[in-house]
Amino acid sequence: MIKGLAITPPVIGRISIGRVVEKNGKRLPEKDDQFTLTSQLQNRDGWILHPLDEALRKGSGGKLRALPVRLLFNDPALSLRAAYTLFDRETGRPVCVGDGQKCRRLVEGNVVALDCPGADACDFGQNRGCKPFARLNVVIDNEDELGSFIFRTTSYNSIRTLCARLRYYHAASGGHLASLPLELRLRGKSTAQSFRTPIYYVDLVTRTGSNLAAAIQEAREIHERRSATGFDQLALDAAAREGLACGAFEECPEDLLEIAGASDDIASGNIEALDDHALDSAVSSGASKGRTLRDKLEYKAQTTEID
Repeated sequence: MIKGLAITPPVIGRISIGRVVEKNGKRLPEKDDQFTLTSQLQNRDGWILHPLDEALRKGSGGKLRALPVRLLFNDPALSLRAAYTLFDRETGRPVCVGDGQKCRRLVEGNVVALDCPGADACDFGQNRGCKPFARLNVVIDNEDELGSFIFRTTSYNSIRTLCARLRYYHAASGGHLASLPLELRLRGKSTAQSFRTPIYYVDLVTRTGSNLAAAIQEAREIHERRSATGFDQLALDAAAREGLACGAFEECPEDLLEIAGASDDIASGNIEALDDHALDSAVSSGASKGRTLRDKLEYKAQTTEID
């Protein structure tokens, strides 16, 4: 396997909870109260919707607030990769990625292993914008059993909730996480830091109309059927773990602008970030055409608003 390049779960689409709206002739990012599924293609108007977006929306009354999903892996850390992450504001490349104990940091062109005290206690990261950053890969509608939709987020609420759910389900199901029929659900809350306006985060629950006991029973049955056909979930997890370990950092060059945009909160305080597309489109729109990455990020920060 090639070294120096992280082999990540194949992506066939993206999940976001943000959108872009036009105000006074400018395309601006805006919070949304529903999911949007897009393909990996863009046109002049932004990201092209994935066909599943329309199909799922028809059955939800127009607002897509829940997505039926399965996971690729039994290991929770493979489906949700969360870490303290610092991006270089000039290039968009990751500079330091840590787990609160150890980190990998780019120092004069070399990746070195150092202690990681966490974003709040790190002198190096505090003034440079280090914060939790996570990627969740899920299978939707079995369109591609080894292909996934990716959800990127810097939301504390989403990251903490998803981390907890994945570990709880893994324990409760006896490790059959990849077989569980689950549902991504959008939840809302208000806090003093959000000025009492709604903020939205992503939760992972059993599917509507089911319960945990039924989901675990179905997971065991699916696991047995897969095993009978020769499907080796342990080997799949091992292959994914080995592939991710091949690179010092997960991100590839073509994703850097998207990820750097997603890593900035939409306002001061601990308010949820727009989790990818709205920021992507804002910084890459005509209003920022021809500018450097720093210019685009500054443009995004200046034009982002709270409802």
